[in-house]
Amino acid sequence: MDHFLYRNGALHAEDVPVAEIAAAVGTPFYLYSTATLTRHFKLFDEALDWTDHLVCFAMKSASNQAILRVLANAGAGMDVVSVGEYLRAKAAGVPGEKIVFSGVGKTAEEMRMALEGGIRQFNVESEPEMAMLDQVAQSLGTVAPITIRVNPDVDAKTHAKIATGKSENKFGIPISRACEVYAMAARMPGLRVVGIDVHIGSQLTELAPFEAAYQKVAELTELLRAEGHDITRLDLGGGLGIPYTRSNEAPPLPTEYGALIQRTLGHLGCEIEIEPGRLISGNAGIMVSKVIYVKSGEDRDFLILDGAMNDLIRPAMYDAWHDIVPIIEPQPGQEPAKYDIVGPICESGDTFAKGREMPQLRADDLVAFRSAGAYGAVMSSEYNSRPMIPEVLVDKDQFAVIRPRPTYEEMISRDTLPSWLE
Repeated sequence: MDHFLYRNGALHAEDVPVAEIAAAVGTPFYLYSTATLTRHFKLFDEALDWTDHLVCFAMKSASNQAILRVLANAGAGMDVVSVGEYLRAKAAGVPGEKIVFSGVGKTAEEMRMALEGGIRQFNVESEPEMAMLDQVAQSLGTVAPITIRVNPDVDAKTHAKIATGKSENKFGIPISRACEVYAMAARMPGLRVVGIDVHIGSQLTELAPFEAAYQKVAELTELLRAEGHDITRLDLGGGLGIPYTRSNEAPPLPTEYGALIQRTLGHLGCEIEIEPGRLISGNAGIMVSKVIYVKSGEDRDFLILDGAMNDLIRPAMYDAWHDIVPIIEPQPGQEPAKYDIVGPICESGDTFAKGREMPQLRADDLVAFRSAGAYGAVMSSEYNSRPMIPEVLVDKDQFAVIRPRPTYEEMISRDTLPSWLE
């Protein structure tokens, strides 16, 4: 469920007409709903109310400080994969003890900054990383709390570019070597093992891969405890998918996911951490764009928008589907048309949809890309020297720009010329 609905023939974000926001900030722009963000977080939080737990929002899906503040106010922790995300979380008011540091390539400087600023745990992904963290912690006279990410070799049955739990993926250590690596960690004075970490991929639409992975984690927990390790925390990652089309079969609900965790891991008495991103932020955001031209080709018609692949790269990168809807609700019985929906960038890959059936549209009409709140703004760029587009947050009947569109002068002025070219 989201809070982007037609009222009196016009698309609204909560209680604000989307067209009103477009008139104020210009197009294209990202638009988020506070009510949707909060509702989706609470669904996860309530799904785990049978045990001690922390829901850490995966910041890689959406990292604007206003979004983070909304979720932090609701009780969320944060899952970060860089010191930049760590500092964003801290700036948004999230305390270090509610921040989990993931990622395969943490540097010594990132480790130092997180240890000095406060951290809940590091999810360690390799022996070299573990050795580096031990050195950094000892140099600071402290001890780093860690989980070790195990790779359970489970097929998540998702897109190859967002699968992370198979043996050929770069993430974690093979679960077959877990006992050996945990024994190494126990001998390092700068580390304190607190649990196990696992994450098998993103946009999962069925529970079976989670169940297979969590059964392996349950067996590993018992084995490590028998070998003397104090396993008190299980970090289960994220990955639960969202419906990108209204016609798709709905993925499992957070309540079903929580019940699965209780069934497979509840008997262990561990604190549970999960790191959802897409299911919290995905349907909480849309991208709004304007039709520049309707172009007739030899065998097809094109909608040329002012939004482009640098603003929303998922269709070009993953062949991802986003429902694209007009801001003005189509009239019943209106004859549809088929369009290739494209942006203005000089690449054929700047295509959002091919042969998409839409209401007939004209220049200056507004459209909304649904389910664009995850991996939208965070993956945008200034390709073709196009300024980053604004982000806007709605709360009931009010809205605010939470990332302004830079001017061309601001964008260009970030370049500097070396002295020999001046």
